[in-house]
Amino acid sequence: MARMITAYVVTAIVFLGIDYVWLSKVAKSFYFDRLGDMVLDKPKMGAAALFYAVYVVGIVIFAVAPALKGSGSATTAALYGALFGFFAYATYDMTNYATLKNWPVVITAVDIVWGTVLTGVSALAGYLVTRAIFPA
Repeated sequence: MARMITAYVVTAIVFLGIDYVWLSKVAKSFYFDRLGDMVLDKPKMGAAALFYAVYVVGIVIFAVAPALKGSGSATTAALYGALFGFFAYATYDMTNYATLKNWPVVITAVDIVWGTVLTGVSALAGYLVTRAIFPA
C-alpha cells in the first residue's frame, strides 16, 4: 500500500508541476489566443482538482503499477503512460473538435501531443522514484 501511495504522490507532483508551468507560462497565450471567449477568466478549481486526482489514479493503475510488477521496467511506465495520455487527451480533444463550433484543429493536435508526453513523463517519474524507494 505504501508503494502505491508513493507512486500516486510522486506522479501527481510531477504531473501537476509540469502541467502548471505549461498552462500558466509556456502555452497560456497559445490557448487564450485560439479559444477566446470559451476560456474562463478563472478556472473552476474544484473541477480541475477532481480531474487531476482522478487522472493520476489512472496513470498509476494503467502505467506505473504494471511497470512495478514482475518484469516491468521504466520503458513499460513511459510507454503505457504515453499511451494512456494519448487515448485520454485524444478522446477529449477529438470530441471537442467534432462537437464544438470553432474548436481549432491546432489545439487538438498540440493538446494530444502534450497529453501524451506529459503523461508518459509523469508515469516514468512515478515509477523511477517509487522503484528507488521500494526496490523489487
